[in-house]
Amino acid sequence: MKNITKIREFMLTNGLKYLLVNATNEFLVEYNTLDNNSRYKLTGFSGSTGEALVTPETIYLFVDGRYHIQADLEVNHDLVTVIKLQTGQKFSDILFTKIPKDETLGIFAKKITQKMYETIQEKCKTKLLEIDPLDNDKNNNTPSNTSLDIKYTGLSAEEKATKLSQNLSLNQAIYLTDLDEVSYIFNMRDFSQVFSAKIKAKAIILKDNAILFTQDKLENLSDFLKSLNKEILVDKSKINAYDYNLIKDKAKELISNPVQIMKAEKTDAEIEHLKSAFNKTDNAMKAIREYILNSGNISEYDIAVKLAHEFKNQGALGLSFNSIVAKDKNSALAHYSKSSKDEIITDGSLILIDCGGYFEGGLATDITRVFVKGEPTQLHKKIYTLVLKAFLQAYNFTQTHSNDSINGFEIDQATREFFNTQDCEGFIFNHGLGHGIGINVHEYPPSLSPSELAKTPIKDGMCFSIEPGLYKEGLFGIRLENSCYFKDNKIHSFVKMNYESKLINFEMLSETEKEQLKEFEVI
Repeated sequence: MKNITKIREFMLTNGLKYLLVNATNEFLVEYNTLDNNSRYKLTGFSGSTGEALVTPETIYLFVDGRYHIQADLEVNHDLVTVIKLQTGQKFSDILFTKIPKDETLGIFAKKITQKMYETIQEKCKTKLLEIDPLDNDKNNNTPSNTSLDIKYTGLSAEEKATKLSQNLSLNQAIYLTDLDEVSYIFNMRDFSQVFSAKIKAKAIILKDNAILFTQDKLENLSDFLKSLNKEILVDKSKINAYDYNLIKDKAKELISNPVQIMKAEKTDAEIEHLKSAFNKTDNAMKAIREYILNSGNISEYDIAVKLAHEFKNQGALGLSFNSIVAKDKNSALAHYSKSSKDEIITDGSLILIDCGGYFEGGLATDITRVFVKGEPTQLHKKIYTLVLKAFLQAYNFTQTHSNDSINGFEIDQATREFFNTQDCEGFIFNHGLGHGIGINVHEYPPSLSPSELAKTPIKDGMCFSIEPGLYKEGLFGIRLENSCYFKDNKIHSFVKMNYESKLINFEMLSETEKEQLKEFEVI
């Protein structure tokens, strides 16, 4: 309530009736810490994505299908109205319906992409704000940047910068503000952080030089940009509106972001590192499987603590995101992350675990498996098997489609069509089929989803998850996620972790599916 009062007083001071409050920070990261997440401080909703709109009547919280149930559980509905976005629905389209045409929307300049800001500008009056009153000014994190060995990257930082600058003229520069891209180009990581390995830095790429502004030097960046007498190329979907305004007279939009494509198409060295990292991830998951099946009186929290310990035993330098350990009805929340001490595993409990780590090469791993303590119900088996069939269909997509190229939109669409033909007992699939994987656990390209972005072709070296799921509020959810890579017109799985034979109804599998399943261990 204190933060709501603080925001409304701020709005009054700035003559605003409408204000957009974001979940991210000035670097536009996906996984912002809750200490620095203004949207969380305002609404109490702890999901990684989802924005809030403060209006005179209420606070609107916009969440996608992964968070519909979680948002309902976490917010005070007397103060916050949850807007549940459906698959393929854009947050911006609904945002405009909540703001009268003659009103001005306040926007924090450092927490919105220039592209989104321009989209909003076309529809309503705006006021850019430099200061977010809910920001935590304290920064106790001391950067610990590490340079990666070329055996993990395949290309040196110099080679990457040269490749990036080869088409620049002497009168041009590229301004990089996206942490994934800066970390990638300079082959650097910071493993001292929680759920991230990206360095906090921005960079200028010139024809004959690459200049890195690390966190301790960012205060000098503004003056440098003002003095830079060149055309500055930027990706409007990555740069925040504040940074863009510093250079807008010199700015030119990058129609195609070369760094995005470079880092998406992994080198052979990166693929080999990921194979090793996923082998260790499998080992951590196998250990936690044994822990669940052979231990009594353990909670979600106990499993999460043990899981972090097992990743450390395998050499992980950190987790790539906050592990999901979800029992029974909690598994119906696609991104549940509470790991409660009060949720005790008992006979018949279904446990969904979604986890990943960072190893010495600084690329994220990601896997989801579902276990059962004791014997499953027939409904457990039916839904698990339907999700397994959906995975096998998506994983073997290139073998059943002879197109010269494939994209994630097609694979996602085929999965939805499959679920629509099945009796799913009221369970729903309410998120994308998969996402790219790289320095961040979510990377683009590629994307496997109903989004237009997912129509980008999947190319050799691209790494991505395939994670179909079915969920029913109040009962349980099943998600089976394998991280994969594309090579020689075929999808290959990094993940080798077994599937649970007691959760599979083999009578529901075709002979072809049984043959396909042989690639993976079934215990």
